[in-house]
Amino acid sequence: MKQLVHEQRLSELLVDFARTLVTDFPIQAILDRLTSRILEVLPVTGAGVMLMGSDSDLHFASASDKVLLQIEGLQVELGEGPCLEAYRTGQRVLISDMGADKRFPRFGPRAVESGVAAVFGFPMRIDGRQIGAVDLYRDKPGALSADEVAAGQILADVAAAYIVNARGRVASQEAEEEQRYRALHDPLTALPNRTLLYDRIAHALSRARREPAVPAVLCIDLDRFKVINNSLGHRAGDRLLVAVTERLQQALRPGDTLARLGGDEFVVLCDDLAEAGQALSLAGRISNELTSPFQLDDEEVVITASIGMAYAREGHETPEILLQDADTAMYRAKEQGGARYEVIDEQVRSQAQQRLGRENDLRRAIERDELRLVYQPIVSATDGKLQGMEALLRWQHPRRGLLLPADFLPLAEETGLIVPIGAWVLTQACEALQRWRHHTGAEALRLSVNMSALQLARPDFVVSVAATLHDTGTDAAQVCLEVTEHVLVDEGPEVLRTLDELKELGIGLAIDDFGTGYCSLTYLKRVPADTVKVDRTFVAGLGSDQQDTAIVTAVVNLAHSLGMTVVAEGVETPTQLARTRELGCDLVQGYHLFRPLEGADFAALVNS
Repeated sequence: MKQLVHEQRLSELLVDFARTLVTDFPIQAILDRLTSRILEVLPVTGAGVMLMGSDSDLHFASASDKVLLQIEGLQVELGEGPCLEAYRTGQRVLISDMGADKRFPRFGPRAVESGVAAVFGFPMRIDGRQIGAVDLYRDKPGALSADEVAAGQILADVAAAYIVNARGRVASQEAEEEQRYRALHDPLTALPNRTLLYDRIAHALSRARREPAVPAVLCIDLDRFKVINNSLGHRAGDRLLVAVTERLQQALRPGDTLARLGGDEFVVLCDDLAEAGQALSLAGRISNELTSPFQLDDEEVVITASIGMAYAREGHETPEILLQDADTAMYRAKEQGGARYEVIDEQVRSQAQQRLGRENDLRRAIERDELRLVYQPIVSATDGKLQGMEALLRWQHPRRGLLLPADFLPLAEETGLIVPIGAWVLTQACEALQRWRHHTGAEALRLSVNMSALQLARPDFVVSVAATLHDTGTDAAQVCLEVTEHVLVDEGPEVLRTLDELKELGIGLAIDDFGTGYCSLTYLKRVPADTVKVDRTFVAGLGSDQQDTAIVTAVVNLAHSLGMTVVAEGVETPTQLARTRELGCDLVQGYHLFRPLEGADFAALVNS
């Protein structure tokens, strides 16, 4: 009868443990439950569990009372004891009289002093390894029966299986939480990302419909961050972003949300403003926080920010609209010189909508075949013979008529549309060059095409240029890519590497608008260019302005000393043409010689 009752209690305990497989019991709770229930099944006065980690350090400990919990920890502290021995060896350790046992000379006396008379250690085994051990205690000496020892080992092994299951569940939950966190936060700064920000803005807008709180959004863009990033390196740029994050957080109020949307763009959500003026105060605090220099290793960096603000209003049904307004205000601040903040107003909003319309028009211009090229001849300054041509872009807008590059290229740069447009220009120009090859002298002409900073920054740019030359059958030596001096100064070493790779293809390189970008002589020496184009603003003063004449003279002498060809742009009068010859310019182009020609007209010129 006694054996039957014992087996029934053991079965009940195992069933109770099985229920933990479908619960969210944490590991500590499972251990605590085991140590309390064991006393109902086996003739012992106390129980303890020691759970070890993969590093063999104690991760969890549980006991049926505080004294025994200390005994469990004491074994780890002393490095010996029946529970620790069972874990290490995978064998049961049965001590019926702790006072007479000599196996653990340091642990034994301390245990006896605490009232422990007998200890039975059972390894928690699974898949041929131990994850811990169960200790059963008695306050009087005496052995366990064979059935009781077997039951103790069963409990230890079953508990091991349940613990491993719980560990797997915890690991899975932690992985899910980590994945969820990564999906909603910026990896560099740990700030909320766009997804989480949109969710919080949506909640703020929803609450604003029920309460008098005024939500506001501030878009923050760091001024000149790209220059710092290029000059000091991306790692320094990342450290600066982290440091800026810490400064911005100091300026916020409790409850404000600071998010990073990417690059150097941050957003602050204030969802409980009592009045609109509080956002202005916050913008002022943010600007003040950024005034102190940042220390990046040995470099001291000073940075400012352009801030745009938008308040929730009627019509802000979605986070996208509110953010768009704040972004528009931020760009207005940048247009005003940066280091300032602007608030969206109806005039700014109207301008933004017009800009969006122009952007959409430009996006569809290629599809609608609205873009076209004209070609301005480039001739020898000495004898006027045709040497090449520059491909110039025009946009035949369906409503606004013929647009020159100044009317739409800045927008193309801002929106990134310059990349597909630039690729289209190179392809069309190369195809035109091949069509003219059968004309006398066309094979000796050199085609010049302008390149933007965004194109040069793309990692696949050189590959795409090579593919265009191959697909159109164009000889690389007949193509000259023009890069403005400003691009060389602003974009840094990455552009130089790209130019070197283009030069290796056999393509000619020209520095356009030379003299306007403060390019140092050392930097000019490193650029693999073979042509310098004197900016039209200096050519315009030839014959009337001594300073312009001196500048052009210096540019010609410098370029020739470096083995470069000099092209004078914007030659519009006989006097300017004569002076460019006298100063030694090699090639000239401008309205005095030829206006930009349609493709058919240029073909006729070559043929003549």
